[in-house]
Amino acid sequence: MSKQENILKSAFAAAVAVADPQKIVPEHLAKIFRAGHEPVGKCLVVGAGKASASMANALEGYAKVHWPHVKLDGVVLTRYGHHSPTSHIQIIEAGHPVPDQAGMNGAKMIFERIHELEPGDVLIALISGGGSSLLTLPQANISIEDMRQTTEALLRSGAPIEEMNVVRKHLSAILGGNLARVAIACGARVEALLISDVTGDLPADIASGPCAADYSTYQDAVDILSKYRLGQESIPAAVLNHLNQGVAGNIPETLKESDLVQAQVNNHVIATAYKSLEAAAEYVRSQGYDPIILGDTITGEAQAVGVEQAALSLEYEQRGQIGKPLALISGGECTVTLPLGIDGHGGRCSEYLLALFLATENMVHLSALAADTDGIDGSEKNAGAWFTPQSRQIVNAMGLSPTNFLAAHDCYGFFAQLGGLVETGPTLTNVNDFRIILLK
Repeated sequence: MSKQENILKSAFAAAVAVADPQKIVPEHLAKIFRAGHEPVGKCLVVGAGKASASMANALEGYAKVHWPHVKLDGVVLTRYGHHSPTSHIQIIEAGHPVPDQAGMNGAKMIFERIHELEPGDVLIALISGGGSSLLTLPQANISIEDMRQTTEALLRSGAPIEEMNVVRKHLSAILGGNLARVAIACGARVEALLISDVTGDLPADIASGPCAADYSTYQDAVDILSKYRLGQESIPAAVLNHLNQGVAGNIPETLKESDLVQAQVNNHVIATAYKSLEAAAEYVRSQGYDPIILGDTITGEAQAVGVEQAALSLEYEQRGQIGKPLALISGGECTVTLPLGIDGHGGRCSEYLLALFLATENMVHLSALAADTDGIDGSEKNAGAWFTPQSRQIVNAMGLSPTNFLAAHDCYGFFAQLGGLVETGPTLTNVNDFRIILLK
């Protein structure tokens, strides 16, 4: 392994490690349930997301030591392959990003359990990225197939996750604060621990905010479908009818700030993309690089962002500012819009990286990595990809055409042949995408 490859992969590992539920969940439970504020009576734990099972595992370990007399049980949903062992909290694996029947059944179970809460009980919600599709419990007259078709249409449209979630909130019996709404009506205390994978880290956006007041409306959801020209040909009639009924005021809105007056509801963001970028920056600084954090809110088409960051890299090089090696570090979730007839192989991280690779062909000293912190980038099983100056030599020797792979949206195939895939398996956390460019 070359020095650059090692630095790239170690920086990514540092970014993931700082968001490890095994570390951060106990730390925040100690603050939330400090002396005199521990749970009494029944403590129901629910949750959803790629990190939620690991969060549940960490919570049980903490409770065993600090709350030995508290009755603890619950239900948590996670993506297939993201299970963690628990003794009292049931873990259910389900489909993501397209919801399936297992997710719907699990969400229904969670919804029923929350209705059993009584005054004085505590509800702990463990929420992370991926929770929107996992907590699929449609409103009346909307089927799981309707939800699946709507999700697939939004994914193909290139809509950013924040806009996708606005639509999903207004089709769900749980999202958009509806989970907390039920607990409030039962007189329970709600403490939600959130691992953020969205830009801005707003509780209302993380997994579509099941315990947070929602700023969006039915009209916003309708406008988003219109923006991406998603009509009757791609969105089920039951979904369109439901949203129109909401706009007309015939269906209650999602939870609003006014609903939380005197309610015992708290949302705690315990891990963010920016904290992970800072951890990576600290690591590369120890390796002799000057880190520059470009931000954790960089969005847009993956290919376009790759070209933009290639231009930025060239600008730094031409300015002659590279006395000491530089590391450009960024986060934020890009999108990939697939043309009709092209399925594509890979995800937004590897597509960004292939665009960067192609746009920096004359920058022979540049190395880069892009990967999703949850360990899965798009349609395949890799977290992302990487390249170093030696990678270009391999591409030339093999006669590979980056242009052709990019046009076919087959970034996975390109980096697989190059030997440049990042393969971690599920990391059991999720703080959005991670990108790093090394300049010498």
